[in-house]
Amino acid sequence: MLKCTQIQHIHSALRRTYSSSRQLPRAVRGMPDRVGSAAYKYQHVTSIGHTMLVRHGFTLIHTPILEYSSVYERTLGASSDVVGKELYKFLDSSQQWMTMRPEGTAGVARAVISNKLDDRLPLKLFYSGPMFRHERPQKGRLRQFEQLGIEMFGVVHPAADVECIEVGWEFLNALAINGKLELNINTLGDAQSRLRYRDSLREYFSEHQKLLSEDSQRRLESNPLRILDSKDECDIKIARDAPSYTEYLSPQSVEHYEFVKSTIC
Repeated sequence: MLKCTQIQHIHSALRRTYSSSRQLPRAVRGMPDRVGSAAYKYQHVTSIGHTMLVRHGFTLIHTPILEYSSVYERTLGASSDVVGKELYKFLDSSQQWMTMRPEGTAGVARAVISNKLDDRLPLKLFYSGPMFRHERPQKGRLRQFEQLGIEMFGVVHPAADVECIEVGWEFLNALAINGKLELNINTLGDAQSRLRYRDSLREYFSEHQKLLSEDSQRRLESNPLRILDSKDECDIKIARDAPSYTEYLSPQSVEHYEFVKSTIC
C-alpha cells in the first residue's frame, strides 16, 4: 500500500517528466482507464452478475492474471487464433514462458486440478476480471477487456447446457438493456462431428484457396472453421455455399441439441 507522501511523489515525478514535452502520460493503447460513471457502470454490471450467480448456486473463484503459457497452449491448441497471434506472452527471469490470461476457462480448469477440487464434483463456478489479447485495437475490441463467466464440471447431461444458457439469458434481462433481446441457440456438436465437418470445410475451401484472404489461407490447414468467422467480403461470399454443419452432426449430438432446444423453448 502506498502512503500519501509516496503518491504525491509519484504524481509530481510524472508531471515533471511530461511537462517538457507538453504531453500527458498515456495509457497503453487498447487498455483504457475506467473513471467516473464508467467505473460505476462496471461495478453495477458485475454486482448484478455476482448476486444472481450466487443465487443460482455458483461459487466464486479467482485465478491469477499470469499463468504458465502451457496452460493455454495445451488446452486451446497451438493452431487456435488466440494462441497463434493474440497472447501477451513473455519469458520471465527464470526463463519460464508466462502468459497474461486471454480467457477464463483454461485457468479455472487448472485451478480445479491444482486445488484438487475435482474430488468434489459436480462443481458450479463463476469468475470475473480482466482478460488480455494482443490484437490490433478497433471498435468494439480492446487489448484489456472484462469477462464474467461460468463453468460447470462433472455434469455430462445436456441439462447443464440448459442451465448455463438460462442463467446468461436471465443476466442479460436483469441489466435492462435498451432494445429487444433475442436468444439464438446453436451447437458445435461433439468431437467426432467437429472433425468430420472440419475435413469437409477444408476440402470445400481448398477449391477456392486462391480467392481467400491471407488469414483464411493460413487457417485452411490449421482451423478451417475459423474461415466462417472471417469479415473479409470475398471470404463471406465463398462461405455462403460452404457445407452445412447440421449434415455432419452425430446422432448423439443431434439428440443433445434437440433436448436443449425443447427444454428452453
